Amino acid sequence: MTLTQIWAWFTDPANWQGTDGVPNRVLEHLLYTGLTLLIALVIAVPLGAWVGHSGRMRWLVTGANAARAVPTLGLLFAVSMFVGPLIKSDLAFVIPSITVLVLLAIPPLLSGTYAGIDSVEPAARDAARGMGMTGWQVLAKVEAPCALPLFLSGLRSATLQVIATATIAASVSLGGLGRYLIDGLASRDYVQMVCGSILVAVLALVADGALALLENWAVSPGISGRSKRVARLRARHSDPHSQPDSVGADRPDADPRQAALVGSGSTGPVEATAATGTPSERDRS
Repeated sequence: MTLTQIWAWFTDPANWQGTDGVPNRVLEHLLYTGLTLLIALVIAVPLGAWVGHSGRMRWLVTGANAARAVPTLGLLFAVSMFVGPLIKSDLAFVIPSITVLVLLAIPPLLSGTYAGIDSVEPAARDAARGMGMTGWQVLAKVEAPCALPLFLSGLRSATLQVIATATIAASVSLGGLGRYLIDGLASRDYVQMVCGSILVAVLALVADGALALLENWAVSPGISGRSKRVARLRARHSDPHSQPDSVGADRPDADPRQAALVGSGSTGPVEATAATGTPSERDRS
């Protein structure tokens, strides 16, 4: 197998047409990924926000993270064998696969949402409550915007895992780009397998890049640290011995009387006092 064979596969018009063509397989893969993430978001985000806001039942997050150790392929075959015979349609293979993918996507989304809400400064919560906000208003207007970076980080992790695992799910007759790997292995068409792997990798990189742009656009500059003023303040607080900036932002305002004395040629406040005398001495004279 050479690069010429891989290039020939990608430039073959037959591989870009019909139900087995690249566009249709990419759309199927995106459909499964989007459906999985939507179901996982509906389950994980409200649960993670409630746990982080209330501080109760944190063991749910620990248990979800521990569930990542379950072998995905074994769970996929187990669910397919038990659930598949109960469904009398073509969904007998789609529903078990989507179920396993949802179980895989929930832990990073749950952890990201919980960690983002839980990491909000207590002072910010107290200030919001002092302004008269209710618990739900604090969650929606204070905690949720501050938790957005960690939530989007969990979403990026879940998206990449679902895109990669949906490839394995093709082994139980699920569509998508995984068909190139499964069908290529069955027919010993290794060029097709390599090309399918390249397509999966490219799709994952494009999805991660799109979510990175979304994070850059959605997160406030004051939270992400993109603001120059915020970045300068954070650097200054991290180094207590840092020097003031060039425009003297940290320098206190000068005493106008001392500035006038210096401007008149005085060498300092001591000499100026000696020359003019204290107020009591001027009164006595």
